[in-house]
Amino acid sequence: MNKAQLERNFQEIEAGLSKREAIEEANRCLYCYDAPCIQACPTGIDIPSFIKKIASENIKGSAKTIMLSNPVGASCSRVCPTEELCEEACVLNHSTKPIMIGNLQRYATDWAIQNEQTLFEAGNKNGKTVAIVGSGPAGLSAARELARMGYAVTIFEAEQEAGGLNTYGIVSFRLPQAVSHWEVNQVRRLNVEIRTNTRIGTDIPAQELLDGFDAVVLAIGMGRVPDLHIEGEELNGVHDAIEFVKQTKGNELPSEYAGKWMVVIGAGNTAIDAATCSVRLGAENVKILYRRTKEEMTAYDFEYKFAKQDSVEFRWLTAPKRIVGNGEGNVIGIECIKMELTEAGEDGRRRPVPVAGSEFVLPADGVIKAIGQVRHLELIEEFALAHKSGVVTVDLKTYQTSNPKVFACGDVVFGKGQGEAMVVTAAQQGKQTAYAIHEQLIKTAAETA
Repeated sequence: MNKAQLERNFQEIEAGLSKREAIEEANRCLYCYDAPCIQACPTGIDIPSFIKKIASENIKGSAKTIMLSNPVGASCSRVCPTEELCEEACVLNHSTKPIMIGNLQRYATDWAIQNEQTLFEAGNKNGKTVAIVGSGPAGLSAARELARMGYAVTIFEAEQEAGGLNTYGIVSFRLPQAVSHWEVNQVRRLNVEIRTNTRIGTDIPAQELLDGFDAVVLAIGMGRVPDLHIEGEELNGVHDAIEFVKQTKGNELPSEYAGKWMVVIGAGNTAIDAATCSVRLGAENVKILYRRTKEEMTAYDFEYKFAKQDSVEFRWLTAPKRIVGNGEGNVIGIECIKMELTEAGEDGRRRPVPVAGSEFVLPADGVIKAIGQVRHLELIEEFALAHKSGVVTVDLKTYQTSNPKVFACGDVVFGKGQGEAMVVTAAQQGKQTAYAIHEQLIKTAAETA
């Protein structure tokens, strides 16, 4: 597969609406006064308002309405499960079909991107400073709101570029990097300082942030994929799904996967991304192994359907037992065992157990691990924050941690029955964190006046 074909494979798969299509769709909206779609949106976007602005051809006003509520609204127009949220709540479901809210959101924000619009201004400086660790959806949202309220905000980002998951962790053919870069620049233009290639806990101690800022926001997300703890995991050809997707987001797409047989372990959205990336990199055969059934998988339904369209094969009730090498350190197969589901565990999900004597071997040139992500425990503990296995304990109204000066939002607070792992919920948590910090610092200033 040549370079040009590889690049075509990673271009965005769905075209946006034309002007005519967008206006026609916008005019289908009933502009409900008590719109259920607003209630279904985690960030509370005024959906009837932004759609009505499209109908009247006020596209900048539409984009501003979207981005006011959701600082990563351009990304969310592509990756948010709208069919399960706002579109599911649309009253037209009872008569015809729901308004294409996600597509209309993309139309407005794409116009703003293409026309290089700056939608917001920084507030008058109030003399207070906030440090934000991590520049993903939660961190950017917190920074945007704080800057609009007059805070001097500094974001510390370990990677070379800001944007977190939206920049590095979602496949380009669903979310081009240019969209994430525009959202980052919307925040940067509010005089927010973004210090990339800066890892807190390594380059700068956590205590320096605690001493040097009025408040700290921990929006660090999650880390690498955990180990499988099976034989052969050290072989060449075994990949971390997060890193695998990340390598397709650089300037040069890898070409070594053409013709290969790839096996992905896990059935979440990242597993789907790894599998569909493999197909677009030229893999001849791609399988997903999952130890439970389709009903228990955590991937969105539209992600599953997309993978099926890409001819990805799903092997349900199948778990890896060992990765087989060729004696020269390279993967040549994976030994699996069939599973069966028993009674539900503490998390409410039925537990998979192996079926004795059901082992079999699948040929494979590469194995991609996509079984979740580990937590940044060392950094959480350097801040001395209360947590449950790396899930930072917060007040769910204010996102304040056990240290009153530190707040946390996004994936770092997801899990153990706390929160929901979606880009849109991370954005909302970032906003709420900013408001809580503002309220606390105003209260503190009044008490000390």
